[in-house]
Amino acid sequence: MVEMTLASIPDFVEGSIVKGKVVDKNSKEVVVDIGYKSEGIIPLSEFEEPESIQVGQEIEVLLESLENEEGMVVLSRQKAAQKQNWDKILKTFEEGGTITGKVKQVVKGGLMLNIGVEAFLPASQIDVVPPKNLKEYEGATLTCKIVKISEERKNVVLSRREIVEAERNQKRLQFLEKVHVGDLVKGVVKNVTDFGAFIDLDGIDGLIHITDMSWGRINHPSEILKVGQEIEVVVIDVDREKERVSLGLKQKTPNPWENIEEKYPVGTKVKGKVVNLAPYGAFIELEPGIEGLVHISEISWTQKITKPSEVLSMGQEVEAMVLDINKAEQKLSLSLKALEVNPWDKASELYPPGTIVKGKVKNFSAYGAYIELENALDGFIHVNDLSWTRKINHPSEVLKKGEEIEAKVLEIDKTNQKILLGIKQLTEDPWKEIEKKYKVGEIVSGKVSKIASFGAFIQLADEIDGLVHISQISADRVAKVKDVLKVGQEVSARIIKIDKEERRIGLSIKALHYTPEQLEKEREKMEFSRPAEELGSLEDAFSKAEEDYRPGESKKKS
Repeated sequence: MVEMTLASIPDFVEGSIVKGKVVDKNSKEVVVDIGYKSEGIIPLSEFEEPESIQVGQEIEVLLESLENEEGMVVLSRQKAAQKQNWDKILKTFEEGGTITGKVKQVVKGGLMLNIGVEAFLPASQIDVVPPKNLKEYEGATLTCKIVKISEERKNVVLSRREIVEAERNQKRLQFLEKVHVGDLVKGVVKNVTDFGAFIDLDGIDGLIHITDMSWGRINHPSEILKVGQEIEVVVIDVDREKERVSLGLKQKTPNPWENIEEKYPVGTKVKGKVVNLAPYGAFIELEPGIEGLVHISEISWTQKITKPSEVLSMGQEVEAMVLDINKAEQKLSLSLKALEVNPWDKASELYPPGTIVKGKVKNFSAYGAYIELENALDGFIHVNDLSWTRKINHPSEVLKKGEEIEAKVLEIDKTNQKILLGIKQLTEDPWKEIEKKYKVGEIVSGKVSKIASFGAFIQLADEIDGLVHISQISADRVAKVKDVLKVGQEVSARIIKIDKEERRIGLSIKALHYTPEQLEKEREKMEFSRPAEELGSLEDAFSKAEEDYRPGESKKKS
């Protein structure tokens, strides 16, 4: 060491960075001469690359103390580097510049970077969209901005988001300047929604709407795309003013509807798979991108189908016939029943009017009953064709579901696809020879079948009903019919009028013991005073009834 006088020793300040020369080096320490009266010793571990340190090399160190207990200068290479780094960090912060550091570890809420000192990068400031997996950044070198510094605690907070946003803005402007409709571009699926998917085009997000993903049917975009997936898409629209880009996947392949008429001419038999069932019909996929609709009316000639799912299921393979093509609206009409023989074409041959048929009661309506016949055809019996004599309000009064019956074919209505049947037509109309069975003045017996406010109906032989008007029940005044007569009651009465044309029989209980002269007077009185009210047709009588009731029904209050 060169000896110096006290006056020749430079003015050293503790805590400052000074230059020194390496005068010795061993496996543990480095001896440094800074030109002071004594040398300093620095542990080899303080050097980032200890193998590169050579004797005679000039280095910068921090002067911690001019003299320790042993009279030696206390120096630090590590603290010198930290001070230099901190000064650099402060200058960068003041000037708004960027700084680069390596990710040391993942911590709660973000990353720790080595930028000469430890610095914290919050997860929310790593990228435009906070990453879900921070571990993918371990060991990475990132360029950031310093957003906060605490000199006392030597804390540094970083942000990378602003830099990423600036880079994206620049890339977005460049992309919008160069891109044109029809270009093929590559991107990464950023987000998938119910209506489509957003694609990161490295600077700008583009949208693929669900309708532009496939020529075929898809229920959700996730069936085709996944977040993070790299894809190539077609630019189908660019709005430079709003900075929006519309993308398409299906446009990469030809539109299957272009030659639809040549591929599937009307009348062609096709095969397909049921891909959707709606209340009004079933959609059949013939090939990816080509679907046809089988309307509910085109499923069966004979089955009464209320919804397609009664006979079809998802994924079922079916055969159909092409009925119509609308290329402009991309609609294809199909039919399942068109491939089958229409049984109604032969209905007239199978069931000519007058034929006696057998069938099972299938269902009821308010006006009649449906009868299941052979050959998958149904017949219909109107309530008016169930009985010659009885007033039937609902077919369930005389028929039961599942019951085997016989009926006569009355008419074939091919237009409305109906076979009209009748049960009463199996027998002769008893009213044709009513005069042979019943005579005016004759005493007859029967059961009360119905009661109305104006009288009671008595069921006679052959299920013919006669009407006893309230005035003909008793010689005494009757206020209410139900006070005197009950449904099911056996009564005797005298026939006082027969009207074959109107199909009416007038009865009188009070005339049971009349003389012929009294009976004639009673008949004349009914005929000339108010015959419409006295003997009105059975149908009219029921429609005007105020307190009509039958077994199993609640009585109406009078």
